[in-house]
Amino acid sequence: MASAGGSGTQVRKSDEEWRAILSPEQFRILRKKGTEYPNSGEYNKTYNDGVYNCAGCEAPLYKSTTKFDSGCGWPAFFEGIPGAINETRDADGRRVEITCAACGGHLGHVFKGEGFPTPTDARHCVNSVSLKFTPANMA
Repeated sequence: MASAGGSGTQVRKSDEEWRAILSPEQFRILRKKGTEYPNSGEYNKTYNDGVYNCAGCEAPLYKSTTKFDSGCGWPAFFEGIPGAINETRDADGRRVEITCAACGGHLGHVFKGEGFPTPTDARHCVNSVSLKFTPANMA
């Protein structure tokens, strides 16, 4: 599947370098493609005005205006900031992985055609631990 933006990973670090700046849980999810438990992430029910950045490299990924309550147990967005998110079909062909275009960090998966009343009919299902929120008054 084609990338939704970005021309490739710009931030490259070894596993040792990533381990030095990420928590063990962030490393497991961002670098090893893990998943946090549903309804456990700090941003699942957060609807403040601001920007969600990559927890690994701090690249802006999502505007709060694209966040919605999908009831899935993870933060949901109907679109990323243009060029910020790459989409790649999983090896099994059943899901589409979303990653940070800047550092390649695993964010979660995108699902399309579920019928949510959003402008894109897409749901970016994102691990909270992959994100770092910056309130609008701090941006």
